[in-house]
Formats: sequence, structure tokens, C-alpha cells
Amino acid sequence: MTPAQAPITDRKIRIAVIGCGRIAKNHFAAIAQHAGDFELAAVCDVDAERLKRHASEHKAPGYSRYEDLLREGDCDLVSLCTPSGLHSQQTILAARYGRHVMTEKPMATRWQDGLDMVRACDEAGVHLFVIKQNRRNATLQLLKRAIAEKRFGRIHMVHLNVFWTRPQEYYDSASWRGTWEMDGGAFMNQASHYVDLLEWLIGPIADVQAMTGTLARDIEVEDSGVLNVRWRNGALGSMSVTMLAWPKNLEGSITILGEKGTARVGGVAVNDIQLWEFAEPRDYDAQVREAGYETTSVYGFGHPLYFRNVVDVLRGEAEPETDGREGLKSLEVLIAAYISARDGRTVSLPLQY
Repeated sequence: MTPAQAPITDRKIRIAVIGCGRIAKNHFAAIAQHAGDFELAAVCDVDAERLKRHASEHKAPGYSRYEDLLREGDCDLVSLCTPSGLHSQQTILAARYGRHVMTEKPMATRWQDGLDMVRACDEAGVHLFVIKQNRRNATLQLLKRAIAEKRFGRIHMVHLNVFWTRPQEYYDSASWRGTWEMDGGAFMNQASHYVDLLEWLIGPIADVQAMTGTLARDIEVEDSGVLNVRWRNGALGSMSVTMLAWPKNLEGSITILGEKGTARVGGVAVNDIQLWEFAEPRDYDAQVREAGYETTSVYGFGHPLYFRNVVDVLRGEAEPETDGREGLKSLEVLIAAYISARDGRTVSLPLQY
């Protein structure tokens, strides 16, 4: 492994946003919120009109070719807001040019691609950050704390719902949407952050069973699916996902049932603690009502908090909250789910020894 690059301590961190589509606005907003630490060094997009608009709006150099930006641009970090199927090759290329990488979810659409990303960044001595902004939601931080303090006792059962809507127009808005190579389906794309909660909150997973269906959308991938999980600690769980809720996004929730505690975080995007009962109270239980927030966005408000950690890591003051290896954990579950659905069998983890 190549020695890591020296921390950036004497100037702003130069960041380039790659892809100016749907999620990029969250990145631009987070960069602006941390203007004391970030300088937007460049933007990149293959759509000429969109590139021109964002380069003008953000007063940054615009590049239509990604490698031109890496070769000619002056940036420390690239932020990948591109189709998921491009993340692997774009990460590996950035690593070759000595750039740190921050990528949106999922980090890749294939298991080997994810492994290759981690290896490339290791060898180049650069950081690979995989954005999991939902972990920073106040509601989930409280839930994580309760689990860490073993307030549930033995966790018996866990269930997640992702009942959202994505009309056909959404998939038709870009040719890569709804494809196996570039996008992935309801589990890999829309519900990726919820799959992440399975491992982050409850622990390592032993077995996965899944069934998926393309019930109403004209796409290659699934618009709905169900998943059964057995954790190594013995807990059982399930997950129901659909992009066919009518007429709007209905629910993103997690329910945990334990021997000494029960909790449910719901709302449209795990933004409302709806049930919080434990045998032994704690002083922070009073924060439960305040932790909830109103939102019409399924993205939540965690991007600025995630970017804060990236700044601290590149300054040499912290460790990454979710690096490439952490990102591989949810990718492994996603790939296992697709293998299970395809082959009609239980898939046990790890995928490779």
C-alpha cells in the first residue's frame, strides 16, 4: 500500500463535483455550507447545457471530459454524483491521478468493482469515502446509541419498509436509469441507505433470502422486492421495498423488537421516532420528540454532516465514518440479495473468503 498523502492543513480543500444531476444539488449545498474549508475547483458533466449552467452558477471551471479534469484541473478530491455503474472506473482513474474520492451510493453495481475501488485507492494512498448521509440523521443516531448501550437486550426481530414512488417518467428521464449496468433496481438504488442500516445497526449478516419483481415499470431491474435476513447474532428480519406506492412517497421505516425494548422510526424517510419504549429509561429519552423533523425529501439532511467528516479526515483530525471498506458491507448484502432472487436460494455471507 502506498503511504497516505499528507493532510491538507494550510489552505482550503479543492473539490470537483462530477455529474450535475439530481443529487448534485446536495453536494453544492454542502460545499457552500463548509465554504471555510472547501473551494469548488471544477464541475464536470457530459451534458453541455447542464455543464454550462452549473459552471456559470457556481463560478467554477467546467469540463465535459472527466479525465481532462483529472489531468488539467487542480483538485484534491472528486465527488462522484454520476450513474452508479460509472463509480468504479471513475474512482480507479482518480486514484491513478492521486485524487481522493467521495462517491454517492451505491459505491458500485458489481461486487468485484467495489473490491477494485478499495484496492486502487489503497495502492494510491488516497481516501475513498462512500456517502451514507442517513446515518447522520438525529433519529438514527439515537437508535444507534440505544443499540450500542444494549437497551434492547437481545434483539429478536427487525423490519424495514421503503414504500416510495418512482413513476415511469423518472426512469425515462435518463437512459441509464433502471438498467442493471448503470443503476440497479429498487434495492440497489432507492433503498440502498436502508440496506445499509441492516448491518450498521444490527451487526454482521449471516444469510439472505430475496424475491424481486418488475411489476409495473418498463425497466430492466426490479421495482419491488422482499428480503429476509438472519444475523450472526441470531436476530431475524425482513425488508419490503417498492417504488410503486401511490400517489406519493409513503414511508421509510425501521422497527426493532428486543427483549427489553421496542422502537420504530418512520415517516417518509426515517425522520420520525414513532415508538420508543425501554425497560430502563435514559436521560436522552427526552430528545426523542425533538429528533424528528419534517421533510418531503427522501435524502434527509445528512450531507453537510458527512462533508464535515470528510474535511476533518483530509485535515488529519479524524478517521472516515464510512470509507470504502464500510461501503463494501452494504454492497455485499445487495449483491447477495440479487443472487438469491435470481437463483431462488439462500445466500450466506461473506461472499468471498
